[in-house]
Amino acid sequence: MSSKLNVINPGPTKAKDRFFDRKGEIPTEYFKDQLFDLEAKGEIIVHRIEEGNYVEVDTKYGRKKKIPIQNTWHHKSCGQCGHIPGYSTSIFWLHRQLGYNYYDPKDQTSCTAWNYYASSASNSAAQAAIAIRNFAQAYQDGYFPLIHCGTSYGHYKETRNEILHHQGLRDQVRRILDKLGKPLVFPEEIVHYSEWVHAMRDEIKARQKLDLSNVVVTVHPACHYHKLVVEDAIYDRDLYDGQRTATVSGIVKALGADLQDYSTWHDCCGFGFRHILVSRDFSRSFATLRKIERMKEEANPDVVITHDTGCVTTLDKSQFAAKAHNRNVGIPVLSDSQFAALAMGAHPYKVCQLHWHGVDNKPLMEKMGIDHEKAWAEFEEQVERIKSGEIEFLSWEDAE
Repeated sequence: MSSKLNVINPGPTKAKDRFFDRKGEIPTEYFKDQLFDLEAKGEIIVHRIEEGNYVEVDTKYGRKKKIPIQNTWHHKSCGQCGHIPGYSTSIFWLHRQLGYNYYDPKDQTSCTAWNYYASSASNSAAQAAIAIRNFAQAYQDGYFPLIHCGTSYGHYKETRNEILHHQGLRDQVRRILDKLGKPLVFPEEIVHYSEWVHAMRDEIKARQKLDLSNVVVTVHPACHYHKLVVEDAIYDRDLYDGQRTATVSGIVKALGADLQDYSTWHDCCGFGFRHILVSRDFSRSFATLRKIERMKEEANPDVVITHDTGCVTTLDKSQFAAKAHNRNVGIPVLSDSQFAALAMGAHPYKVCQLHWHGVDNKPLMEKMGIDHEKAWAEFEEQVERIKSGEIEFLSWEDAE
C-alpha cells in the first residue's frame, strides 16, 4: 500500500531514553497481548484489520499501529453532526475522492462519554456495553470502526482497559449483549479519523489543488487524543523530533502550509467537558486568553487546525465573546479534514460548510485562493432548488 510512514528507530542513548524508561523497557503494558489472550480463551472476539488494507504507523513508545485504509465503519460525532456538519462531510468527501470504500451506519448510537466525563452519572457496565454494541455492529456490518470524535476515541481506549482487566465487567457486558443478540467484540485497534488523514497525507498531497505555502497555521492537539492512554497516539521522528503527536501537524506540513509553534500548544482548548457545562465563562476565557491570544501574539496564524469536535467548537465559537470585549482574537478554526478537503478543491460551503463557523473565514479563503463570493452564490442556488422542491437535499453529486 502507499503512504508508508517513516519508522521511528529509538537509536542510541538520548533518543532511546525518550521512548523507554531507565531500564530500557516500555513503561506500559501492551493491550494486544491481553486482547489476543482473552480471544484464545474464548472470552471475546477480536475484530482484525484485513491484511493488505492498512498503513503501519509508530506510537509514542515505538510500537506499531495499524490504520485501516478502506472498508471503514464511521462512528460519527454528536457535536460534529450538530454543530460542525462540514467536519464529518469533509471526512466522507476525502474517502470518496481517494477512492476508498466506507460505510456510514444508520444504527450507531452515541458513545455517551460526555455523560461519563461531565457528570459521572453513568456506570462502567453501561459505558462498556454501549461501546461494544457499536463495535459489534461494525463487526456484523463487515467494516472496521473509524472514530470521528476525540472524546469517543479516548473513552473507548479507557473502556478497553477496563474490559481487559476486569472479569466481572466482561460478564456484565456479555449478559447485556446477549439480550441484544450481539457478540462481545473488540477491534484490534481503536482508530481515530485523524490517524487515517495522517496515514493518507501523501495521497492527499498528490491530489492537492491549492497552493498553501503562504498560509500560516497553528495546531491544537486534542487532549482526548494524545493525553488519554498516551501510548496509543501517533508520533513521528520527522515531526517535532517525536516529542509531540504527529497527527494534524503531519497533514499541515504535507500540504506545504507554514506550520508555526506557540507556547501553550499543550494546554486544553478550554472545553474540559464539565467546564463547558457548569462554567462556560471559564471555558470561553481559557480558550481565548490562554490559546487564541497566545497564538495571535506569538505566531499570528491565518487559521488554527485541530482534530476534535469539542476543540473546534470551543476555539471557534468562544471568540465572539472575547471580540465583544475588544480582545486580540479573530482566528478561523478548522478541522484537519476540512483543511485537507479545501486543499484538494472541495467546495467551501457545499462540502466543508464553513458558514457554520463563528469566526470570519473569508480572509483565509482569499489567502488560500478560493473565490468565496462565487462559492456562496453556488451554494445559495442549491438552497433555492431545495426550497422549491426541485431537489430534496444537497446530494453528494451536487457537492463534488
